[in-house]
Amino acid sequence: MSFLSLQDQFDNLEKHTQWGIEFVEKYTKFVKERSEIETNYAKQIRNLSKKYQPKKNSREEEESKYTFCRAFLMTLNELNDYAGQHEVIAENLTSQIITELTRYLQDLKTERKSHFHDGRKAQQHIESSWKQLEASKRRFERDCKEADRAQQYFEKMDADINVTKADVEKARQQAQMRHQMASDSKSDYSSYLQKFNQEQNDHYYTIIPNIFQKLQDMEEKRIERLGVCMKTFSEVDRQVLPIVGQCLDGMTKAAESIEPKTDSKQVVESYKSGFEPPGDVEFEDYGQAMKRTVSENSLSNAREGKEKPTSKSKGKLWPFIKNKNKLSLKLGSGPEDFSHLPPEQRRKKLQGKIDELNKDIQKEMDQRDALTKMKDVYVKNPQMGDPASVDPRLSEISQNIEKLQSEVQKFEGWLAEVEERMPSKSDTHRRSGFYETQNSTTVSNNCAQDRESPDGSYTEEQNSEIQVKANPNPTSTTPEFDDEFDDEETLPTIGTCKALYPFEGHNEGTIAVAEGELLYVIEEDKGDGWTRVRRNEDEEGYVPTSYIEVLLETNAKGAMTYI
Repeated sequence: MSFLSLQDQFDNLEKHTQWGIEFVEKYTKFVKERSEIETNYAKQIRNLSKKYQPKKNSREEEESKYTFCRAFLMTLNELNDYAGQHEVIAENLTSQIITELTRYLQDLKTERKSHFHDGRKAQQHIESSWKQLEASKRRFERDCKEADRAQQYFEKMDADINVTKADVEKARQQAQMRHQMASDSKSDYSSYLQKFNQEQNDHYYTIIPNIFQKLQDMEEKRIERLGVCMKTFSEVDRQVLPIVGQCLDGMTKAAESIEPKTDSKQVVESYKSGFEPPGDVEFEDYGQAMKRTVSENSLSNAREGKEKPTSKSKGKLWPFIKNKNKLSLKLGSGPEDFSHLPPEQRRKKLQGKIDELNKDIQKEMDQRDALTKMKDVYVKNPQMGDPASVDPRLSEISQNIEKLQSEVQKFEGWLAEVEERMPSKSDTHRRSGFYETQNSTTVSNNCAQDRESPDGSYTEEQNSEIQVKANPNPTSTTPEFDDEFDDEETLPTIGTCKALYPFEGHNEGTIAVAEGELLYVIEEDKGDGWTRVRRNEDEEGYVPTSYIEVLLETNAKGAMTYI
């Protein structure tokens, strides 16, 4: 069916095409609002995920040692990725539908306006031609009537014997002139009639059909474009379904990773005190002197020398005794040797303190090695600096190391004392020395409130967590400016750098670089003014840090910079 059958419905067709444009605008607005909903939804999901993320130095972060807490964290991360897919939907709807339809609407309006302008112009032309035909027709009719009247007047004058010959001749000439005018009007009318018929034929069979065909093509393209956009509308969602499925699979995997038994063991590891249950209470014969004996770890053993009147003796077991004067043992409070804690918790705290001190010693030694290297460089190249300028700092670091070593020895003595008193040492791993390989252990200070020792003298309410991690390479040393790079383990790349100035690198351990050259960073500046870089697998060395621009990777675990 063609629009040609609607030639007499030009105005209705104009209204219909205008409605079609308005429909496209309405659909564009619909997609835009859907895009805004997706954007707002993604934003809310991201905010929700961020809101429940563990915060540093908070109880929520300490609880991450439990499998269900880690599963929840994984769920939050997957939810964040899930929100990203809704952002992708919003972006694709905007780029693939909204932008395209907005541009198409402008072209559609221009095309429609052009077609209807041509149609009105053709209609005006045919109407003008019809008016000319009607005018020539009326003129021909009028001239014919005038010619008839002139002919009758001439015949009347010719028959009248009283009229002079001159008057008769004048009437005859007037009649001839009227007949001539009628003849000319007839010719004009015939000419206009032929012209109008030709133009009318062109109008209804050529011009208007062409215009209506263009309108039909325009309308069909509009409908087709709408169909494509509606298909894209669904495909945009379909494209992200695989990734959304991966996010949901990740959440399911996180839920399946929860291990109740492991969490129970972690609770025991965190809260066990190391005390043995009290021994049996012997019968007290009031007919004889009271002789009460209990086990070494009983309630009375913790209160030696403090006899209580028998009339006030209570039959409660020590785990359930509440002390009104309980202590709040938060991080940093209590004696330095943690003697206020039960044996197991005290052992963990002492072990954590020793690990912390050993890390501090390692940092000081790294600084000392770096300053030693810098001093050697200054000795070989006096123009780079005064070697004596680093001596005060080296002396200070040596004093710090001695102080820290003394602290370690003190805490190790306390630890040895605790381990000797522990009832079982099969699961205790002690770290002796500064670089002995350690087992990865997580020590939690997060104990339940109101938990007390047999004498009711302590309560644990701890809010921090100390982690002791294994050192895979305990005997690693800071590399010197020598030719022994090949004997060391290959260091990983932690970033890139660009040479700002040329450096010749004449000294041993250094490497020459050209201005603008790109290199890999394998060790940061440790405070000595030098950075270790690598050109390829066989070429690496130190360059002045001030000569390069360093860009470290965010997840790189390179050496820390100490000043």
